[in-house]
Amino acid sequence: MARSEIEIERDGPWRTVWLSRPQARNALTPQMAAQLREACAAMVAEGARGLTLRGRGGVFCAGGDLKGFAAALDGGMDRAAAERMSREAARLFDEIDALPILVVAAVEGAAAAGGVGLMCVADVAIAAEDARLALTETRLGLSPAQIAPFVLRRTGPAAARRLMLTGAALDAREAQRLGLVDQAVPADRLDAALAAVRAQALAAAPGAVAETKALLRALPGLERAAQIERAARGFACLLTGDEAREGLAAFAARRKPRWAVAAPEE
Repeated sequence: MARSEIEIERDGPWRTVWLSRPQARNALTPQMAAQLREACAAMVAEGARGLTLRGRGGVFCAGGDLKGFAAALDGGMDRAAAERMSREAARLFDEIDALPILVVAAVEGAAAAGGVGLMCVADVAIAAEDARLALTETRLGLSPAQIAPFVLRRTGPAAARRLMLTGAALDAREAQRLGLVDQAVPADRLDAALAAVRAQALAAAPGAVAETKALLRALPGLERAAQIERAARGFACLLTGDEAREGLAAFAARRKPRWAVAAPEE
């Protein structure tokens, strides 16, 4: 049986998934990607309400497994096989992006290439101030490929072009300025920052979170008239549903709604 390349912590409605290849700076392998996808599907089925992605060994993720790439080429990988491998990577990023729960990336040490992409599909990205980030693909003769849309979404086109075309490294404060991460905090305050975001997430109604994420994904591809209709359908579904009834009743009674739970301990 193959060794698991991730570790899953369960704490009430929250899940923390640790990338666990510290000897390889948590580089993404096909096995790790498959395990991540399986874990994400399972936590949704279990009714989890939030996910934190982290890396063992003080490093978030070094991107794709370069040794694996080299071995595949030595083994005769052709263009069609390389395209299949790229599409499989897209499935990982797309499925995490589409999760109906809040996803938080906790970046320590370094994030490079696909590791930056993994960070960019999170709803909230928090980095330790001493973390370093870089989109290094072009320095290896590659392109950012499947992560490019998610980096572009976070930074906008000008910053994305500079970062992708130069491969320049940046610190967490600069990454925050560019919108690549949402918070840059002292390393010893990272766990506290994560706990604060989790508490906020667990105060939000899970159905409303899921609908809001779906809405935000749908809107950019729609004309304005279609945006109005899509938003109206979602709003009406929520307003006439159980969550809104409970939320409005809780507000009127000055109590917490039933879905609000205490944040899990760090």
